[in-house]
Amino acid sequence: MIGSDFFSRLTQAALGAALTVAAAAALAHGDVVPQSVDTSTLPQLGAKWLDANPYSAGPARQEALRIGTSAYNQNCARCHGLEAISGGIAPDLRKFDADCSDLADADKKNACYREMDDFFLATVRKGRARDGRVYMPPFEGTLSQEAIWTVRTYLETRREN
Repeated sequence: MIGSDFFSRLTQAALGAALTVAAAAALAHGDVVPQSVDTSTLPQLGAKWLDANPYSAGPARQEALRIGTSAYNQNCARCHGLEAISGGIAPDLRKFDADCSDLADADKKNACYREMDDFFLATVRKGRARDGRVYMPPFEGTLSQEAIWTVRTYLETRREN
């Protein structure tokens, strides 16, 4: 016959294992301090912030995409999910500008994307807070304009169609 002491130890072991798994999951996000990004291989954009993503097209796009993929993984994936697929903590960034993708008129679609560039830039630079709680840290001062636009370039490749 198995005594109650056995079940007590089994319950404690199961609880200990569950707590270990939960702690590992919580720590898996790692350091949430924004990480700097090396953009020295890109054309420098200057001190004035641009209104639209300069890397959406052109010769620097591939390099911006390479840097932006790494920058996203370092700074954004812990909340917005790997490959911009949200795990529920923060918005799914594949759907960030979904309303623009559905527009048939090319001029309206481009205007919509420019508006979303503006919203993206403001959000990343200043962060998001509500009722005194920080939902997204500000990245201005840690990430350069070039780095922020490379992340936007990466997200453009992750759009859900």
